[in-house]
Amino acid sequence: MPEHLMEEYSHQPKLRTESVWDYPRPPVVEDVSQQIRIVFNRELIVDTQLAKRVLETSHPPAYYIPPQAVRDGVLQPSARVTWCEWKGQASYYDVRVGGRTAAEGAWYYPDPAPEFAAIKGYIAFYAHKMDACYVADQLVVAQGGGFYGGWITPNISGPFKGGPGTKGW
Repeated sequence: MPEHLMEEYSHQPKLRTESVWDYPRPPVVEDVSQQIRIVFNRELIVDTQLAKRVLETSHPPAYYIPPQAVRDGVLQPSARVTWCEWKGQASYYDVRVGGRTAAEGAWYYPDPAPEFAAIKGYIAFYAHKMDACYVADQLVVAQGGGFYGGWITPNISGPFKGGPGTKGW
């Protein structure tokens, strides 16, 4: 990330300490006021303060970005679909920038369950498939395992579902 961009965002408010074991089940959607940035192929593809996050027991938050906050031309529809017991059917996007592609690097819910209508069409990105993701000025670590898309910032504590040995939680 270029130094001038890091300085520009270095004055973000600090994030409150949270344990994923205090998150509810069933999950809830929450508005996010912090700056969310995503970098792919060394280019800033998301920069917004209008995101939402889904909080669910044992999972780091998954951040959902409004479609208008994603740089034009970055998302290409994928044929993959999956099912979430809470939100319904998810569809996927490949993320493409400058000749580099992250296959199925993002997902969204075109017609979520009524309790999750707030994230309809919003796009979530897998942190492990991007160059960098930030909440405020905090660099995100991807939730382990590659299936779940939670973002771990230094203020979030686990243990987290998704890594080896956590399937039965």
